[in-house]
Amino acid sequence: MIHPSNPLDRPVTVSAIVVCYNEEERIGACLESIRWCDEIVVVDSFSTDRTPEICRRYTERFIQRKWAGYRDQKAYAHSQATQDWVLLIDSDERVTTELQQEISDALRRDKGAYAGYSVPRLVRYLHRWWWRGGWYPDYDVRLFRRVRATWGGSDPHEKILVDGKVRRLKHHLEHYSYRNIDDHIQRINRFTSISSQELKKEGCRWRLSDALLRPPVRFFRSYIIKRGFLEGFAGFYIALTAAVYVFLKYAKLWELEVEEKKKIDRPRR
Repeated sequence: MIHPSNPLDRPVTVSAIVVCYNEEERIGACLESIRWCDEIVVVDSFSTDRTPEICRRYTERFIQRKWAGYRDQKAYAHSQATQDWVLLIDSDERVTTELQQEISDALRRDKGAYAGYSVPRLVRYLHRWWWRGGWYPDYDVRLFRRVRATWGGSDPHEKILVDGKVRRLKHHLEHYSYRNIDDHIQRINRFTSISSQELKKEGCRWRLSDALLRPPVRFFRSYIIKRGFLEGFAGFYIALTAAVYVFLKYAKLWELEVEEKKKIDRPRR
């Protein structure tokens, strides 16, 4: 990808990794935005639409693997990369021309001083870019040295753990997070189920104070502190659904504990 002015220097190479499932509407634009990378690795969870066909137009490194969760699936994609640096991009994201150039410049000029780079993400949803409301800049490590990163966090909020210094980049990833309100609500339902299960695995216990206090705090942060009110009803909607997300996560944790208690208390025959 990058050819230094000194021809004796080894070029810096980048692998892009993408995990996907049934993304025929968006995967093409995603892959088009990373064609500049030296390698594209796509890990697909046996899509039933045209996703495999589209992906094979852009890369020979198309792998199908049973879904293993967000963290494990992305960690597997990472393990399949072969270049010096790895760029993680989701199927609903795009690398802008400005970000591509900034990445190229950073890898050339920094000369290995950093082990990773975090990138801001700008959401496109409800016919607008969300500079306000709490979704921007949402910095996330997306570019990292292949051999100096591992995976942590918990589903659906996995994260890359980098052994070394991390620098923030200025230009953003475009994030087309939700197709519409119906898709948004379905995603909230799915993610809160996963989050509550992860909380239980980590030994967290349900508390009434979490269910009562955390949702309004989340609403206030999105709508007032992050100026979501400037987006009109759309800003109110985003703040409210953010609060609902938090409430459902703890409500579902409560439900898991109730079900567990019923199993313990169930009389033996």
